[in-house]
Amino acid sequence: MTTQGVKYYQVGSRAVGNRLLDPALRTEQASLERSNSLNSGHRACQGCGEALAARYVVDAAMRATNGRLVAVNATGCLEVFSTPYPESSWQLPWLHSLFANASSVATGVAAALKATGQDDVRVLAQGGDGGTVDIGMACLSGMFERNDDVLYVCYDNEAYMNTGVQRSGATPPAARTATTQAIGLEPGNPFGTGKDMPRIAMAHEIPYVATATVSELHDLEAKVERAMSMHGARYLHVLVPCPLGWGSAPADTVLLARLAQRSGLFPLYEAEHGEVTSSVPIRGQVPVEEYLRPQKRYAHLFGDPPRTDILSRLQTIADRNIARYGLLPEEA
Repeated sequence: MTTQGVKYYQVGSRAVGNRLLDPALRTEQASLERSNSLNSGHRACQGCGEALAARYVVDAAMRATNGRLVAVNATGCLEVFSTPYPESSWQLPWLHSLFANASSVATGVAAALKATGQDDVRVLAQGGDGGTVDIGMACLSGMFERNDDVLYVCYDNEAYMNTGVQRSGATPPAARTATTQAIGLEPGNPFGTGKDMPRIAMAHEIPYVATATVSELHDLEAKVERAMSMHGARYLHVLVPCPLGWGSAPADTVLLARLAQRSGLFPLYEAEHGEVTSSVPIRGQVPVEEYLRPQKRYAHLFGDPPRTDILSRLQTIADRNIARYGLLPEEA
């Protein structure tokens, strides 16, 4: 008679205990054999979305590569909280690089592995939105243009959280940061600024581009595994709410990621060679206000009177995303 280990979890109404699922359908984190590549002991803030995402991403990549994986990490929150000298929470070959050149270092690692005949060892590069969308964009574009065999993952918490919550190229319109204060006729981050990094990656027509969040963890794992099944340059952009920078409750991290997707402000999709191939439909659409209200970085929009004009402009952005990626197919 065959047996399997059973581990019991306290779960909410939206979850199913892993003992009820076929082993093939369980998340990697429900497996007793998971690699724990980002282990306990790190210094991430309570409710850190980046720590949650990195744990799932790296463990899924380890499973997809049978443990034959090297990770390169840009400077940023993920590097700082996981490697307080002389300690480290990483349980795999891991290299720390500068803010700007993680993609270049990862390219060099991939080239060295190929030159030494270790084609079965894969390379994962990681960075935050500052090190990806801003400081490291030139190197990353070069990696895309050369189609280097690297999966690059951007953990997007929408500002430079590690250095004091300054605006980045991924900061959304109207958000308050240390450098975009809630003052003036158009408070917060100005409209018309920033970069849509996944679409920039798509413009390079690389083999694979996808977006994901920490609220859809099976989707996140599946996209990592899909990316690791390919060769060439691949890009994954993951929304990771930051309680410190967003002014949100640590317990609301997953909820906010879910509301970002269901409002249409952060669409989930996959693209191959520059063309969108699939998207995750919105279940239970919510207005952008429901996503923005729990975050103190948007508190200036809900004063007396509320800034309905700015809320309307943000809703227009969400509606455009919904139409662009076909996120409400039942209405098509």
